[in-house]
Amino acid sequence: MIEEFLDHLAVERRSSAHTIDAYRRDLQALADWAKSQGVDDVVALQAAQLRAFIADEHRRGLAPKSLQRRLSACRSYYQWLLRHGRIGANPAASLHAPKAARKLPQVLDVDEAVQLVEVPTDAPLGQRDRALLELLYSSGLRVSELCALRWHDLDLADGQVTVLGKGSKQRMVPVGSHARAALAAWREEVAAEADAPVFPGRGGKPITPRAVQLRLRQIARRQGLFKRVHPHLLRHTFASHVLESSG
Repeated sequence: MIEEFLDHLAVERRSSAHTIDAYRRDLQALADWAKSQGVDDVVALQAAQLRAFIADEHRRGLAPKSLQRRLSACRSYYQWLLRHGRIGANPAASLHAPKAARKLPQVLDVDEAVQLVEVPTDAPLGQRDRALLELLYSSGLRVSELCALRWHDLDLADGQVTVLGKGSKQRMVPVGSHARAALAAWREEVAAEADAPVFPGRGGKPITPRAVQLRLRQIARRQGLFKRVHPHLLRHTFASHVLESSG
């Protein structure tokens, strides 16, 4: 019966050889387990038995993603049997495999963060890069928030910046002392008006998120960092270091 289903995948659904091999392994594992339980035909298995099969595979050390794939193969097989009138209900329809653990976002450690932001300010655009990096790291801004900033949004004396976030919600965010100093030096260099973008791009318009991403990548390589550095990484790094310091 399993071979009929695999033929259906190959001929009617035109599944790849890789997919068919994966289904074959998963359904063979089910058949082997059923025989160990004294059941010769997996067609006879009920939901409680399939749940026990998944639990046994989990105890055996199968990873959550592999369990999800194995259960998906079972669902497809029993759905095919149901459609052909060989069973009255799909016993795998309501079953769920354990969720795969979510990977924690990568962050820079403190030394790497310092190494990144301490760009030479005497290089071309050095003051701008220093201010941009310090602000991203100091305040955990989204790249879209950073790009939209005007000088009137910054209160360097009180160390605050007003940003317009998701859903057009305005919020006040603290700005660290290093970022304040870098921003003050950058503003003095460009002699910007209050309504001017803090980080202008071409034609004096606000810098684009893509330009910030590319610049961060260039700076990271130049500063000797071999991680993939991007604006969201600095946001995660900010959050991680705040939690560490509060702890």
